[in-house]
Amino acid sequence: MVAVTQALDPRIADRLRADDRGLLPVVVQSVESGEVLMLAWMDGEALNRTLRSGRATYWSRSRSEYWVKGETSGNTQKVCQVLLDCDGDTILLRVEQTGPACHTGAPTCFGTELTVEPGAAGSSELQ
Repeated sequence: MVAVTQALDPRIADRLRADDRGLLPVVVQSVESGEVLMLAWMDGEALNRTLRSGRATYWSRSRSEYWVKGETSGNTQKVCQVLLDCDGDTILLRVEQTGPACHTGAPTCFGTELTVEPGAAGSSELQ
């Protein structure tokens, strides 16, 4: 279970099923287009900060710190809806994205398409 902050509503915290590091994957989706923008990570504190501020707040696994999307880049995410999946182990954020979502400057982090070739075991190629 997620390490719960004092401020996170226990009714929410009790439903969360985090990994062994206390983290949940967060799928971030554009509320306007429905496009998946990125994947990030939250713990109970990041979720609490997001719910209270309306600004997407994540846990950086590489830097071991909280970060608010757009705080340095200006490419912000206004949170419109927070959904928890049926197992309590994944969060979906529906956001109004300002500027590109990806740190590379791309609109979405999901721009590399892999070719699917049913029946061709072990073969795939980048597009």
